[in-house]
Amino acid sequence: MDRRAFIMSSAATATLSVLPTRSAFAQTSVGAAAAPSPGDVRLNAAFDQVLRETVRQSPEFATSLGLDTGKDADLRHMLGNNSHAAIAKDLARNRKAQALVTAVDPASLSPQARIDREVVLYSIQSNMVGPEKFGLSSPQGPYPITQQDGVYFSMPDFLASTHPVKTADDAEAYLDRLAMMGRLLDNETEVQRREAAKGRLAPDFSLDLALGQMANLRSPSPADNQLIQALTSRTGPAKIAGDWQARAAKIVATQVYPALDRQIALLRSLRPSARSAAGIWAIPNGDAIYAAALAQATTTSLSPDEVHRMGLQQVAELTAQLDPILRGQGLTQGSVGARLDQLNRLPAQLFANTDAGRAELLASLNAGVQAMQARLPKAFTNPPNAALEIRRVAPEIQDGAPNGYYFRAPLDGSRAAIYWINLKSVHDWPKYTLPSLTYHEGVPGHHLQISTAQRAPTHPLRKIAFFNAYLEGWALYAEQLADELGGYASPVERAGYLQSFLFRAARLVVDTGIHTKRWTHDQATKYLVDTVGFAPGRSQREVERYCVSPGQACSYKIGHAAWLRAREKAKTIAGDRFDLKHFHDVLEAGAMPLSMLERIVGERARAV
Repeated sequence: MDRRAFIMSSAATATLSVLPTRSAFAQTSVGAAAAPSPGDVRLNAAFDQVLRETVRQSPEFATSLGLDTGKDADLRHMLGNNSHAAIAKDLARNRKAQALVTAVDPASLSPQARIDREVVLYSIQSNMVGPEKFGLSSPQGPYPITQQDGVYFSMPDFLASTHPVKTADDAEAYLDRLAMMGRLLDNETEVQRREAAKGRLAPDFSLDLALGQMANLRSPSPADNQLIQALTSRTGPAKIAGDWQARAAKIVATQVYPALDRQIALLRSLRPSARSAAGIWAIPNGDAIYAAALAQATTTSLSPDEVHRMGLQQVAELTAQLDPILRGQGLTQGSVGARLDQLNRLPAQLFANTDAGRAELLASLNAGVQAMQARLPKAFTNPPNAALEIRRVAPEIQDGAPNGYYFRAPLDGSRAAIYWINLKSVHDWPKYTLPSLTYHEGVPGHHLQISTAQRAPTHPLRKIAFFNAYLEGWALYAEQLADELGGYASPVERAGYLQSFLFRAARLVVDTGIHTKRWTHDQATKYLVDTVGFAPGRSQREVERYCVSPGQACSYKIGHAAWLRAREKAKTIAGDRFDLKHFHDVLEAGAMPLSMLERIVGERARAV
């Protein structure tokens, strides 16, 4: 998932200029049409005002949602503010937004509007924690520049995959944004300089990876840089006349490269002072930042020790479930992790580690999405069939990029959703592990859930609500639901599904181990390799991700447990009236904190 897209930050917003307001089609929490209550109009007016005051600060996210059109078309030519002052400005906007939404009496609202108000307020309050307590945009992102954070990492990807190039104006907007990239790099360099003085500098291995990726971006001649190719590869087929390559190359040579050189110079100067300790405990106020990150990521009040114990218990349970399956495959020697490693290495489980092998792997993922799409009517009232593209992570950033992530489609449907998979080594992805991956990222996982939320008749603020524990918990629940729908064709594929769960349980142990129990980078990597059986390279990239994104990895299994509790609660309340399709209809209400999910599922079950 695009995990940093929080609803009221400078990275996330939407506008009502191209979408109807929620009051035009208000619904109750059980999906029946209802006339708007007196307060609904006031709530929508508050939401509208919040959006109008923030959309101008969020051009990239507006583009990602296809909302940089009409009276906001100039946003396509702009980039947001990432200077040191941006955090204080975001906090001021959040405080004003909180006052506006709080002023609407929940007793005056329709059932769905009460949910909308509660969710938006929770989001606003959650996003105020980092700026108010720590001077950070988010406690889950304590470092400005890492192997997966920074303008050098995100901007080339954004320009290539999200910024449209269909008209001459789009191409001009691309050049305008490319010209602004130098300013953003310099802003970020200054922010990193200030943060390093406070002791907030990513660990040494993270800086090494970042510097390596910056070198990859910087090494080509300006005319051959991926930033230029992402433009010219689209202006040509679209028959957009113009000397785009020469103009873009001049910008890269005179503005982007000099700013990137300045950032590289700063990181090199800071590198000798970087610590080797992997955890956030090693920076000032690190324990408090981690506690806030864990609360924000999981939308719970669980302590690090509780999460760690939960992980150890689930690892033991899942290991016991995997043991007989592996024995049935003739794998009897060694630990479960060691036997999964043996399974990973079997030639029959591996695609060729070549471009042809990568193409074959991507084709298999697409086939899996189509096969599961046909099964969805068994469990969903009206499952969406929105387009999904599965793409390889760009080689220039694959060393530090996550193993996989999802980009939602724009609200106007002008671009398909994208699932990115890191194919640095195809051997990181044995064939038996891919079905569960498809169900997690595609359908019935992220793609189905987010597509359902985006088509639901709710306010745009709710359509883009981001609660990692809800989203990732659903995606793990989707892997389990796929098992119930017959999605795993063999015992070995079911082993891949259980290994996926084992991996997420191990994350609870590793993330808390790194950040509160002072595990080393190598210790955490070894635990993943030994416990889950993933290849060392893949395990190392996972650990490196957890080191710079504290708390986020814990959201998956905690969210999954909440979805299972909610389903069991609905079964208990509804009894013989329980309908799985009706239970899944809760997706129409949009993403929400886990505590709200369980409460609303109970209300819906009682209303049947």
